[in-house]
This record gives sequence, structure tokens and C-alpha cells, in this order.
Amino acid sequence: MTFVVTEQCIRCKYTDCVEVCPVDCFYEGENMLVINPDECIDCGVCEPECPAEAILPDTDPQAERWLALNARLAAEWPVITEKKDPLPDAEAWNGTPDKLPLLSENSRQSA
Repeated sequence: MTFVVTEQCIRCKYTDCVEVCPVDCFYEGENMLVINPDECIDCGVCEPECPAEAILPDTDPQAERWLALNARLAAEWPVITEKKDPLPDAEAWNGTPDKLPLLSENSRQSA
């Protein structure tokens, strides 16, 4: 079992989950995070930390469609191991439905 990040992360990118992950399995894109399902140890500590409620266990019926996306993008994006500020307009986007068309598959922008 693993956890996955869903579209609720898009345009928010809170990183509270990264701070608590004991195995550094989060990867950072330009406007979303993903979990590498091969590295996740299913500890579950990340799920309650997400202010956008964007993390689900893969046993949740809604998670199935996100598993392949998380795996693919984790292989392309760099690992993130420290908490950062969310995107500037994260609060405005938090809770907005149907954000998948807004996903940027670019990796994070360098600081």
C-alpha cells in the first residue's frame, strides 16, 4: 500500500507533508507535489498534515486514478525534503474542484 497526492494539491503545493515524511518520498513539480509509490512506507503521517486534504491512501477508490500519475512524475521531478512556503495564491485555490487541467508537468523552478 502507498499514499498518493491528488489534484487538490495543484496550485496550492503545501509542503507540511514533506516535513513529516520519514523516507523523503515526495517529489516537487512546478505547482504540485507527488509521492513515489515505490518509496512510500505507508506510515500515513503525511495524510493529516495536508491543509488541502490532497493525500489519500491507495485503498481509497478515488486514489486509483492518481497512482500512475504520482509514479510517473516522481520519476521525472526532484525530491523535496524540506518544508517551503506554499504557492502565493494557495489559499485562493485550496478546495477548488477539477484542477487537473491546471497541472504543470514541469519540475520545480529553481530558487
